[in-house]
Amino acid sequence: MSTPSTSRPTRGRPPRLDQARTVESALALLNDSGLDALTMRRLADAMGVQAGALYRYFRTKDDLLTAMAERMMAGVCAPAGGADWSERLSVLARTLRQALLAHRDGARVFAGTHSTGPGTLGFAEDCIGILRNAGFTDADAARALMAVVHFTIGHTLEEQAALRPGGGSPADPNVLREAVSPDEYPHLTAALPTLTDADYAPHFEFGLALLVTGLQALRQPHHR
Repeated sequence: MSTPSTSRPTRGRPPRLDQARTVESALALLNDSGLDALTMRRLADAMGVQAGALYRYFRTKDDLLTAMAERMMAGVCAPAGGADWSERLSVLARTLRQALLAHRDGARVFAGTHSTGPGTLGFAEDCIGILRNAGFTDADAARALMAVVHFTIGHTLEEQAALRPGGGSPADPNVLREAVSPDEYPHLTAALPTLTDADYAPHFEFGLALLVTGLQALRQPHHR
């Protein structure tokens, strides 16, 4: 969408407001203060403009969040050919996770948005292309895309919730440790070291491996 700047640029200075700068400023405010503190008014204050000026580019905050999600997807693409389909798919999922982790509350911003920009559509195209070329049906490839995206977003939501500032939240591993007694919950007690491990990468890799293994089993009939 092309919209005139809200202020006449002075010689040698860029315009104070445009769509790309608004998104970048919103991401900076997100990283500084988190999603709950990101309002159109606070964003306008940070950019030195009137709040109403932002609505020339984004009709609602949801529109802004969608643009932010699309910006996060820049550079999220499939690796060059050569690797096995399952590894290429796994790399895509890992890259998506890293893109969301690169921004505070990134998964919360991304969840529920439906961008039709080149970053988001390119990711979907790469993912479905990998699967179709591997022999999956169109329907299975589409559902596999949704499974990969939903798993990655859900996992990263939990991961970033655990990292959110403010001790004493349910994500605090000490809360779980104090609630679990060996006599009443012997199995949970045995699993506590893993359940309270703050390194989420192994948890993600385990779930991703399960997903890919299931897809490998689903793919077999198409190659008999």
